[in-house]
Amino acid sequence: MADVQKDFLMALILSLTKSEKRQFRLYVNRLGINTDAKFLLLFDVMDKMNEYDENKILEKKITTKQQLSNLKAHLYRQILISLRTNPSNQNNKILIREQMDFATILYNKGLYKQSLKILDKSKQIAIDLEEKDIASEIVEFEKVIESQYITRSIKTRADDLISNAKLLGKLNALNSKLSNLSLKLYSMMLSNGYAQNDADKEQILDYFEENIPKKDLEIMGFREKLWFCKAHVWKFLLLQDFINAYKYALQWVELFYQHANMIQIHPVWFIKGNSYLLNALFLLRKRKRFEYWKNRFKKTLESSDFPRNENTEAVIFTVLYNARMNMIFMKGDYADAAEIIQEIKEHKEFHDDKIDEHHILVLNFKIAATYFGNKDYENCIAELAKIIHHKNSSIREDLYFNSRILSLMAMLDSGLDENLEEFLDDTLKFFRRMKHPKTFHKMTAALFEEIYEVFPTERKAVAKKFLQQYQLLAENPYNTRDFVYLDLISWLESIIENRNISDIIRDKSV
Repeated sequence: MADVQKDFLMALILSLTKSEKRQFRLYVNRLGINTDAKFLLLFDVMDKMNEYDENKILEKKITTKQQLSNLKAHLYRQILISLRTNPSNQNNKILIREQMDFATILYNKGLYKQSLKILDKSKQIAIDLEEKDIASEIVEFEKVIESQYITRSIKTRADDLISNAKLLGKLNALNSKLSNLSLKLYSMMLSNGYAQNDADKEQILDYFEENIPKKDLEIMGFREKLWFCKAHVWKFLLLQDFINAYKYALQWVELFYQHANMIQIHPVWFIKGNSYLLNALFLLRKRKRFEYWKNRFKKTLESSDFPRNENTEAVIFTVLYNARMNMIFMKGDYADAAEIIQEIKEHKEFHDDKIDEHHILVLNFKIAATYFGNKDYENCIAELAKIIHHKNSSIREDLYFNSRILSLMAMLDSGLDENLEEFLDDTLKFFRRMKHPKTFHKMTAALFEEIYEVFPTERKAVAKKFLQQYQLLAENPYNTRDFVYLDLISWLESIIENRNISDIIRDKSV
């Protein structure tokens, strides 16, 4: 994340639109607070900052250093309250909970019938919108009221509430198991990476089978079906079984199209589903299907009723531009790359603080790869330097290794090799320090060691030797991802055939 995220209040203020800032000041005035209120003065000072500077605040003598923390916390809360009243931030979950708050007020005043009427209406809305956890809370509240005040309006009231509680309890338990499984599989990917052999595969399958619910699947609603698809998508991505990952990602996306109202309620999960669908199709190199689903996704995003906010805009930016870049790699046609890269650079700064570092760096790598395809080697090397010299040491080592290798490829192809020896030595040192090196990494390190040692006229022989080894390696499904963006096979073929790598890739595209 950007440094500004280190101060939550500063990040919140910077995220406010002009209309939200105007509404905040109106909200403060409606409270009847003196315009010289300290928290409002603090807001005015911070609103003029681009980054948090405590010294500037203290210079204004609004408050003391000891009291600043409490004042910031108070301002933070007031901004959130103001945002909560903004119609653009109203969603169904907030509105349902608002009704529950009203019901609580009526209950505390002893107005039980009025409270129950609001709760019953809110419960039905929650069930219709698949907010079953909230619906369960409402049922429990209804039971509390009924136990103190029997309305006698419905003879079967107690039985109805008990039946509702049991069904919602089953669904919430099922949802919890499926969401826990999905989250754990995602955690396994971050911790250990994808399955590299049969032993890894068996471990993942055993865990999945032990934790996937076997009962109550027939009562699944939208929410449970969604988590069911998510869990399977993550399982098959971990196994590098992209055909089945595509199958469940497709079910995920079609589930939303079957329940179109859910796209507005859960837009981020709709976007994420399309992201996994497009990624699976890219890995399978199914270009026509990829184009179909990308266009359908884009059309849905452009509809007037699709919810747009800072969060969805950042996710849409990541998914759409990754999809456009992936289409370039599938076609091997880099003609439109410059225009797309320019668009990315124009918009990326608005989303950087809302996109995690890994996705930003992956986008940097893809931009570098398109520069390489266009023979723009200087920009390729410069873009990769952003990854190689990134301050965060938690960069995934495969991304870091691939960035160094693509830099070596650019140096060799361009003749910009004055720092080649030192750069290669650093790359080999990194390879030896890798925690999870694979055969691919070992082979690639050996390739560049050997290429460096021979004359340029002898590189074709080295390329032929390693091409056969890489082709055998690529036949193993556990190695599929190694060749997705770092297409060493096509690069070696371009050396052997003395052709542009873009022409080699284009000939292979379907």
